[in-house]
Amino acid sequence: MAVREQSQSGALSAASRSPCEAEEAALGRCLSLLPWDRFSAWLHCVCVVGFDLELGQAVEVIYPQHSKLTDKEKTSICYLSFPDSNSGCLGDTQFCFRFRRSSGRRLSLHCMLDQLDGDLPVSLKKDPAYYYGYVYFRQVRDKTLKRGYFQKSLVLISKLPYIHLFHTVLRHIAPEYFEKNEPFLEAVCSDVDHWPPPVPGKTLNLPIMGIIMKVRIPTCHDKPGTTHIVQFTHQEDTQISIALPTVHEVDLFRCFCPVFFHIQMLWELVLLGEPVVVMAPSPSESSETVLALVSCISPLKYCSDFRPYFTIHDSEFKEYTTRTQAPPSVILGVTNPFFAKTLQHWPHIVRIGEIKLPGEVPKQVKVKKLKNLKTLDSKPGVYTSYKPYLNRDEEIIKQLQKGVQQKRPAEAQSVILRRYFLELTQSFIIPLERYVASLMPLQKSISPWKSPPQLRQFSQEEFMKTLEKAGPQLTSGLKGDWIGLYRHFLKSPNFNGWFRTRRKEMTQKLEVLHLEALCNEDLLLWSQKHTEVETVDLVLKLKNKLFQADREHLPMKLDTMEKLQMHIDAIILALPDDLQDILLKTGTT
Repeated sequence: MAVREQSQSGALSAASRSPCEAEEAALGRCLSLLPWDRFSAWLHCVCVVGFDLELGQAVEVIYPQHSKLTDKEKTSICYLSFPDSNSGCLGDTQFCFRFRRSSGRRLSLHCMLDQLDGDLPVSLKKDPAYYYGYVYFRQVRDKTLKRGYFQKSLVLISKLPYIHLFHTVLRHIAPEYFEKNEPFLEAVCSDVDHWPPPVPGKTLNLPIMGIIMKVRIPTCHDKPGTTHIVQFTHQEDTQISIALPTVHEVDLFRCFCPVFFHIQMLWELVLLGEPVVVMAPSPSESSETVLALVSCISPLKYCSDFRPYFTIHDSEFKEYTTRTQAPPSVILGVTNPFFAKTLQHWPHIVRIGEIKLPGEVPKQVKVKKLKNLKTLDSKPGVYTSYKPYLNRDEEIIKQLQKGVQQKRPAEAQSVILRRYFLELTQSFIIPLERYVASLMPLQKSISPWKSPPQLRQFSQEEFMKTLEKAGPQLTSGLKGDWIGLYRHFLKSPNFNGWFRTRRKEMTQKLEVLHLEALCNEDLLLWSQKHTEVETVDLVLKLKNKLFQADREHLPMKLDTMEKLQMHIDAIILALPDDLQDILLKTGTT
């Protein structure tokens, strides 16, 4: 009995805590097991990539030294950590890239960290198939070197898409690293290994080489479009604190300024998962613009591949540039002039010049035909034959133009633009959300003695009929072919990803309602009216449901698991001793 009571008390105490508290307690245990576990919650490793006259780019340092990277991953990091030679990036340059992890790699041991993904907005959830690389590249003249230049990159490799956080870290540590080298890098990694776990919704204090960064990771429960201000607390010590307004957002207005008049068309192209290539003069511009495009359909998740910086050495180069099949659903950021010829057959090309903070009103730029794009030196603009489904919203253009004339801060312009994209996406997705919610069976159809009912099938035609009375016109004044936009969207990877997530959430909700229905029954009375074989079968099924609910992190009420465990205990105690012993030892699968 002692063994059973101990396992029960553990389950009950976990169930009685709030999900956030339970996760933090489990994370605390998980992350105190080994050195570098806390580091691994934020970063996979730190790399230093240098230039060797004989070998070309080479990974000189990987820290911590036990970090595992395959040869293919090292090669990707080498080529993606340096700007193309034509970029002419003298001085210090920051950018980011994203690359595919080698197949067959063992995933992180920190299964508890994956639970945190459940509280993140969908756009910030980790994709286990990819790493991000955050780069601080320095190129300065050095006559003592044969090549005449010092060229080196400090690179943070992470599964987390927190560009603003990691670029802030690099701005603080990279200049000093280039002077002090490895001992300094070791101290940086030691600091990161003392960071708290990346729990969404909490204000986190992250010490890094003499300063403390205060950050808050968003949660899926935050109201879309709101920013939680990180509050300063009184510091007893003398360390400098800096509050980061965001961990992941880029300067939206600055990125879209070169293609100012086409923001709505670009929103459509991203929403529909169309193949888009961004041609830019440097990796900084290409990476920020790609990330701005991906974020413009938030809170929808962009479900296709995207590469903020892509080179001819990338392992997917042939796959993405072949002319034997249609271009894939992907957004690529490139800087090499070679791509102007190689990707000429792509249907949508965004050409941007050097991004500067706008000091004057952008001029009207027409959409250009693809045949006019001959080289990377072509004028900035959008080269496509795509005809938007929706009429252009002139109001947002006027509002942003007025902001430029009145010298409104770029941050405020970005807030306006982000709110515009959010409202546009919400107007589009609300009718879909409303229809999908109607696929849920009525609660009265849920019986504790039958399997949970199935969701109704999604019917495109049935959905289209709902748009006449409950379409986007309820929340948006934009005119145009909304029906055509929906029909196109329903064939896209973004719809597939969105609907797969919704279906999983609704199926889990049905499981929770079924468990709650079971908890409200007098299961002990039921068992007394049935045979021992039927009672044992019920106990095993209940145990299995409890196990699955825990494994799949079902959104249970705090007391549901506790009640279910009490039902199981009561039934077992009413059985003969020999059956009690067997059921107490029986695990679940």
